[in-house]
Amino acid sequence: MKKAFTLIELMLVVIIIGVLSAMVVPRLAGRSEEARIQAAKTDINSTIPLALDLFEMDTGSYPSSLDGLRANPGGTDSWHGPYLKKKPMDPWNKVYIYSSPGEHNQDGYDLSSCGKDGQPGTTDDVVNWGE
Repeated sequence: MKKAFTLIELMLVVIIIGVLSAMVVPRLAGRSEEARIQAAKTDINSTIPLALDLFEMDTGSYPSSLDGLRANPGGTDSWHGPYLKKKPMDPWNKVYIYSSPGEHNQDGYDLSSCGKDGQPGTTDDVVNWGE
């Protein structure tokens, strides 16, 4: 005698998987945007600042643009980069906004992402200064 699943058993398995996914998927759906925001915060507060600080320790000042972290800006023998392998892009595939000296951090630099909407100065911006 052959052993196999009956059509009813297969249907029950499909229904159970459907019920479980109906409960789990809505909870995970909003998490992708939260993950992007957290990734931008990590870049702005850890990854890029580390590269900027290494650049500053080697050259005595922060670069004029983030491109200085990947290629020698010229005129300095103390550059020991590249400090980043590729141009830093935020999780929404936009270039991070960087200025040195900063408007908000006058002794250092300002670093930010415009967030999902791509517009600076809105509530979804991720920044390295107090809000």
